[in-house]
Amino acid sequence: MIDLSTTYLGLPLKNPLVPSSSPLCKHLDSVLQLEDAGAAAIVLHSFYEEELIAEDAMADRFLLHAELHDGESAGFLPDHGSYESAIDRYLEHLRRVKARVGIPVIASLNGVTPSGWVDLGRELEAAGADALELNVYHIAADPNETGDAVEARYLALLTELKRTVAVPVVMKLPPFFASLPNFVRRLEAGGAAGVSLFNRFFQPDIDLDSLEMVDRLELSSPDEALLRIRWIAILRAQTRITLAATGGVYGYQEALKLLLAGADVVHLASCLLEHGPARLTQILHDLRAWMADREYESVAQLKGSMCQANLRDASSLARQSYIRVLDSFTPRPGVWR
Repeated sequence: MIDLSTTYLGLPLKNPLVPSSSPLCKHLDSVLQLEDAGAAAIVLHSFYEEELIAEDAMADRFLLHAELHDGESAGFLPDHGSYESAIDRYLEHLRRVKARVGIPVIASLNGVTPSGWVDLGRELEAAGADALELNVYHIAADPNETGDAVEARYLALLTELKRTVAVPVVMKLPPFFASLPNFVRRLEAGGAAGVSLFNRFFQPDIDLDSLEMVDRLELSSPDEALLRIRWIAILRAQTRITLAATGGVYGYQEALKLLLAGADVVHLASCLLEHGPARLTQILHDLRAWMADREYESVAQLKGSMCQANLRDASSLARQSYIRVLDSFTPRPGVWR
């Protein structure tokens, strides 16, 4: 029997496939379907800082300053004791999921400032979250903001949370750091239990008819796994914390490559949104078949076996490979006359 077990943020998992934060995790029914399909853990949909700020403002306007209204209009205000906020709904969803599933449940926070995360982190932990994923979605577009200031933003959020909660915290990162290995080392020193590589920043498009910027959501593609493979292979021997790969996994091939590079877990989102929970079951089946064909006994045996420290030619992850690849390309016959 092939042992697919691994660990994620110190949590024992039956296999390395973890559905990441997505609309699928908003509903109990789909969470249960993912567990039945073989998911080893679940990352709930994100709670956004903007929701927190908006609700604080609304509460301040309608509840705290109710004395500004006349007597008749005040009767239309909701009773504070019965008002259900977005935080309340998220916490209740977390409790319901925890009560029904037998796998770890990770709550996801999406924001850019420490505002409110301390109290919310404590509430999520009390509601049963096994860990917290902190997704810092920050576009560094201000020319006055230095790289050090950007990193300090992440570290401040991590520090505030770690002062409050005892559960593990994983930082979901973009690839845009001057020195990713150094920054991961600083996050590890700051108490992060893991990093998730990488967050996808959705890109705006331009409508050529209206000449307006438009939002466009594109699901990930298998090609995106390549960036994760490189950096996880580089980082694996440099850190002891969890390395989670997120983005570009559509089949067992991408999952295996990421595990061989050194990922502890592989997150799934786009492939599940496109193909449903059955894709997760298929990937698990194909993982086992590939490992059996090559006589691997466990995920632990293959995990990290192709990280930078274990490669005979470590230059395949560095500049030399860039030069070799460019020099090796030959246009198809007939393209250039």
